[in-house]
Amino acid sequence: MNFIQTRGYEKTKPKTVTFSQAILSPIASFGGLYVPEKLPELGIDFLNKHTNSSYKELASDMLSRFEIDIEPDVINEALNLYDKFDDSKNPVPVVKVKENLYVSELYHGPTRAFKDMALQPFGVVLSSIAQKNNENYLILAATSGDTGPAALETFKNRANVQVACLYPDGGTSDVQRLQMVTEDAKNLKVIGINGVFDDAQNALKRLLASNDFKSALQEKNISLSAANSVNFGRIIFQIIYHIHSYLELVRQEAIAMGEKVYLNVPSGNFGNALGGYYAWKMGLPVEKIIISSNENNVLTKLIKTGRYDLRASHVVSTTSPAMDILKSSNVERILFDMFGYARTKELMEDLEVKNAYELTADELSTLRESFDADFCNGDEGKKYIKDTFENDGYLMDPHTATCFKAYETCSNPAIKSIIYSTAEWTKFSPVIANALTGEVDAQDIVALKSISKTANLAIPVMIQELFEKEIVQDTIIEKEDIEKEILKFL
Repeated sequence: MNFIQTRGYEKTKPKTVTFSQAILSPIASFGGLYVPEKLPELGIDFLNKHTNSSYKELASDMLSRFEIDIEPDVINEALNLYDKFDDSKNPVPVVKVKENLYVSELYHGPTRAFKDMALQPFGVVLSSIAQKNNENYLILAATSGDTGPAALETFKNRANVQVACLYPDGGTSDVQRLQMVTEDAKNLKVIGINGVFDDAQNALKRLLASNDFKSALQEKNISLSAANSVNFGRIIFQIIYHIHSYLELVRQEAIAMGEKVYLNVPSGNFGNALGGYYAWKMGLPVEKIIISSNENNVLTKLIKTGRYDLRASHVVSTTSPAMDILKSSNVERILFDMFGYARTKELMEDLEVKNAYELTADELSTLRESFDADFCNGDEGKKYIKDTFENDGYLMDPHTATCFKAYETCSNPAIKSIIYSTAEWTKFSPVIANALTGEVDAQDIVALKSISKTANLAIPVMIQELFEKEIVQDTIIEKEDIEKEILKFL
């Protein structure tokens, strides 16, 4: 399968590329992104075939339908990393919480967040390509809290790869920060910036497109790639768990094969929702995809009004910080799929130049055929956390909690809903402790112990150990100094 470009192509780049080329160099012509030339069609026969398959069997077959240029032994090595999740037989449990509402738990990997689902195998694939080509790569990662730990975990000590991870200082939870700043592998560099996630992401995109930066790397015999969801190597693995979650409902006899469901996704950079959209396009029976946001509700406004307007917006710090994002990269891939490359290029240029764009009435109608959206503020989210724990015995993090409001406002309760839980309760314990007991400003370790006692849940060893590790990555810089700091690391 070949990959094409969301904003058309300029003559300095090939019109189409292979999967390996797309993930090694993820920024396409005019600053656009790569997408599959054509999605494989799966359909009910594919779903029936995998009714009783393991997660790895499902993943292997789905990847084969994309006909990607990665050797089967590399794919097998990558997928075998799911064996290290909490339950090797079922790395993504799907749990019934309410009548017709189920939660797909994507956080049972090494960093306790959904980014492990894609980044664990992605690290193996990218490193193997680099070794095969006898090339060295710098992997850039910008994180609002979950991509960073997952990228560092998958790439640490891998051959032919170095990683520079950017995060907003003060913009993550303590656990997320500790997961990054205690990493001591020599091929990793963690850089805190005085700014917000969008500053880190903008820097990443600028460096990926900068010929001067690439030239400086070439002098060191290093090429450039990225671990963010601008990279389709992330997205392809995120399609799988949507299919798996549907099949889990069939296995639990909650739905009949072919019955439609809602996919309810907490959304920041939109990669998770994009995976669900592609799964739907490939044949998954879906009623609609519901986008759940926090107070940084640009996605809700886009889907409700057709306007993406950042001119009077600034990032608001919330109780669900991994979604404190204004520029959602993967919306571009949705626009391309619906409206083509010329319109996508026009809209993205408007966003870059005017800090805003607006869909036509017909375009908005097309968008709303697939998506609905709502946003949930912090107080509402904490109430959902408390009520769901007390009434249903289910404990969730504040990002997952945003989905419960959208479940109430955007879905038909007669149709089953799958909510995607993107992080374990351990990642955001002060918020959850406050929701459950009213504790205020508790440090993470205090809040973890409080929740553990209240909910009778053990703190996972990999989280407990963070508070005993030495901090080895202590760089905090101004955003203007990012390029210089990365070159110094190299």
